[in-house]
Amino acid sequence: MSRPVPIETLHLFPEIDALLIDFLGNLSPAEWEQQTLAPRWKVMDVALHLLDGNLRTLSMLRDGHFGIAPQTDLGTHTGLVSFLNQLNADWITATRRLSPEVVVWLLEATGKEYSRFLSTLDPWAPAAFAVAWAGENESRNWFHVAREFTEKWHHQQQIRQAVGRGEEELLQPRFYGPYLQTSMHALPHHYRAVEAPAGTVLRVTVTGPGAQEWHLHRSTDKWMLGEFVVDPVTSIEVDGAVMWQLLSKELTSAEQYVRITGDQRLGEPIRKLTAVMA
Repeated sequence: MSRPVPIETLHLFPEIDALLIDFLGNLSPAEWEQQTLAPRWKVMDVALHLLDGNLRTLSMLRDGHFGIAPQTDLGTHTGLVSFLNQLNADWITATRRLSPEVVVWLLEATGKEYSRFLSTLDPWAPAAFAVAWAGENESRNWFHVAREFTEKWHHQQQIRQAVGRGEEELLQPRFYGPYLQTSMHALPHHYRAVEAPAGTVLRVTVTGPGAQEWHLHRSTDKWMLGEFVVDPVTSIEVDGAVMWQLLSKELTSAEQYVRITGDQRLGEPIRKLTAVMA
């Protein structure tokens, strides 16, 4: 079996971090407290979560220090999500005493070390953490790094959306393309319980910003992403302007942004597609 083609994202981390630092550095005090699409998080909270991501990766994966031992079973999706949610909440509570200036300074300093560490990883070696939303029990480092890029991308976009400006910068194909390419690896796992005859093909098209197309193919026992010449049984179109909100469980209603033609039963699951853990 040939190796999958990796999604190249490593070179984008310094660029997307620089955009974040510049954007946060120009926020007013009121904008730091704007509500984001995440119900419990303001702009400051999302920035703190991004800082946590840098520090947690350096501590755990670079230094081998895992800190707090989990009090729940991490072998289940529910247990892992519960553990991560508690870690996130504890971090936000503890770091809310930091000023915006300190947060920006720390993000800039740790972001450089974070990117430097990711560049030392063998892209084909097993990752420390599998990409669970893609249904993997073991992932390669290139996919782990791409997943980390989607985290940085969508949390920064949360900040921009909350403030009401700058979303178009991250919707450039240079950044939005790899975000979508990585996130759509969730499709086969998301459709795992959807029955269809072998040979069935679904086409998923993102229109507008990030315009791309994917084909989901049913083999004898599972769904797979790939390129197929067979006409699709179902075609799904999603507005790229909000696709990232769908993937991060932040789209209140997908009805007006999702268009399904053909077999409606096979198209409906797309409305609940997610590519985040919690």
